Amino acid sequence: MGDSFILVTNDDGYDAPGLSALVEAVSSLGRVVVVAPDREQSGSSHALTLVRPLRAVRVAEDRYRVDGTPTDCVHLGINSLTGGRLPDLVVSGINRGLNVGDDVTYSGTVAGALEGTLLHLPAIAFSVATRDDGRADFSRAMPFARRLSEIVLARGLEPGVLLNVNFPVGELRGVRITRQGTRKYRATALERLDPTGRPYYWIDSVSATPTGEPDGDHRAIREGYVSVSPLTSNLTHERSLDGLRNWRLELA
Repeated sequence: MGDSFILVTNDDGYDAPGLSALVEAVSSLGRVVVVAPDREQSGSSHALTLVRPLRAVRVAEDRYRVDGTPTDCVHLGINSLTGGRLPDLVVSGINRGLNVGDDVTYSGTVAGALEGTLLHLPAIAFSVATRDDGRADFSRAMPFARRLSEIVLARGLEPGVLLNVNFPVGELRGVRITRQGTRKYRATALERLDPTGRPYYWIDSVSATPTGEPDGDHRAIREGYVSVSPLTSNLTHERSLDGLRNWRLELA
């Protein structure tokens, strides 16, 4: 296990305390290479930079800051910055704030792990809930992050599958294997004026009510359990295929 190679990224940025916590958690498992955005990329989802060159700054041995997204970082980490050896595992996080339910579609943290999966590598995304004051306790997540990473290094994951792991606030009651939950979702764009009188908009007043699946990630977090959700990179809804074929669609 000590000769394993782990690629670490995040979306909160290179200087984020959650990244340092994750590096510390997995450092005893082998070589750790950090390739992380040089600034916060929360909400960047699975964006890939295609319209400008990317810059990677070597901060120290096996430590790189990239002026791009988590997806960019994983690409560079795998293809350009690690001396030609493929990582045995990609881990992303630890994110400040949950990535559960529909939020996984926006999450740069999950996207970092997803990119590893798309490149045929086992991958895990880690996130922790914030307290009322907006702070997060990453130390509580570190032992489990290490243990799960060790297990995945030994056992692997099914092709096309990543693990999305979320930690609640407060005492950890245990671990639940969950599905990605769903929510009743509403967001409001507030219009304001800048000093010159021109309008600008701010996404605000997000209303998100979990729909309450008994095995959903929302419920596990609400009840004090660590949520581990296997997510798939293939977005096909299999049950709809036959129904759509029965539509007998043709060109007009």
